[in-house]
Amino acid sequence: MARRALVGGATSGIGAAVSDDLASSGHDLVLWSRDVARLEAKADDLRSRHHVTVDVVAADAGSEGAAAEVAEAALAAGGVDVIVLNAGGPPPCPADATDAEGWRAALQLLAITPIDLATRLLPGMRARGFGRIVAVLSSGVREPIPELAYSNAGRSALASWMKTVARTVAEDGVTVNGVIPGRIDTSRVASLDQSAAERTGLGVQTVRARSEAGIPAGRYGRPEEFAAVVGFLASESASYVTASMLACDGGMMRSLT
Repeated sequence: MARRALVGGATSGIGAAVSDDLASSGHDLVLWSRDVARLEAKADDLRSRHHVTVDVVAADAGSEGAAAEVAEAALAAGGVDVIVLNAGGPPPCPADATDAEGWRAALQLLAITPIDLATRLLPGMRARGFGRIVAVLSSGVREPIPELAYSNAGRSALASWMKTVARTVAEDGVTVNGVIPGRIDTSRVASLDQSAAERTGLGVQTVRARSEAGIPAGRYGRPEEFAAVVGFLASESASYVTASMLACDGGMMRSLT
């Protein structure tokens, strides 16, 4: 019997690549993001290429009701064995320019919704004796990024919860891990490069070239390279890997932990 995976942000970038990776290894899928038309198109593509069952649910991770709505759809599909927590990020903002409304929005998007969603689906995983929770995080969790105060804090809150809950559910066969991207070649990173170009007055290609110069691999990562790490953590083979935060960054981060 095929495992079933729930993938957030599934219509573009990292989420789309993860959906492809999991479908290629035989997972049935529940995909979610905000745009139902793009969800349906992605689902049709995966069904035709990989011959898996794909359900979709349209919900905005920044909405208070998103976790309940997505969890209900996942349970209606028969429950899930794998949860990939993935959402876009809040807008750039330096730490000395934040406001209360920005914090509320960022924490809902990056911490409250994913934690609520995983908590709603954990009982089924624990009862079945198998589960994988994998979160797409950010290098800001290890090395805070100056212009991304909201993202640094929101994703760090999620990582802290994951590190805590992993110890609670490990004996039930459920693993909880994060994957930390460096500069992955997605529309999100392109928009951050554009913001940096506007802020500094440099051309966007110059901004990208400077970023690549700080990456030992000498380039931005491909979404499918990142997705392969998520696919491993979602597999049977990763059964003894939990409470870990793995980097997929081309050697960019300098910190030991």
